[in-house]
Amino acid sequence: MIIIAGWLAVAPETRAAYLEGCAEAVRLAREAPGCLEYALGADLLDPGRITVYERWESDEDLERFRGSGPSDEQAAQILGASVARYRISAVEAP
Repeated sequence: MIIIAGWLAVAPETRAAYLEGCAEAVRLAREAPGCLEYALGADLLDPGRITVYERWESDEDLERFRGSGPSDEQAAQILGASVARYRISAVEAP
C-alpha cells in the first residue's frame, strides 16, 4: 500500500476556490483503479493550509492516475508544500 500525505500552502483568500477547483480531480481519483482513499481538506487552524491524504494499492495505480500532476493554474497557486510517499508493509486495527 502507498500513502501520500502532507500539506500544501496557498494564499488564505484563495483556499476555498483552490479546493473547489480540485473537486473533479478528487472524484476521478476515487473512481480510479487502486484508489483506496483520496482527500484534500482545509486545515482547521491555518487558513492557507490544505491537508493532503491519499491511499493507493500500488505505485502503478498511483502513477496511472497521477499522470502529469496538477494543472499549471493549480501549481501556480501552491506557495509551499510538504508531501511524502510512504510505503506500508502491514496494516493493523488501532
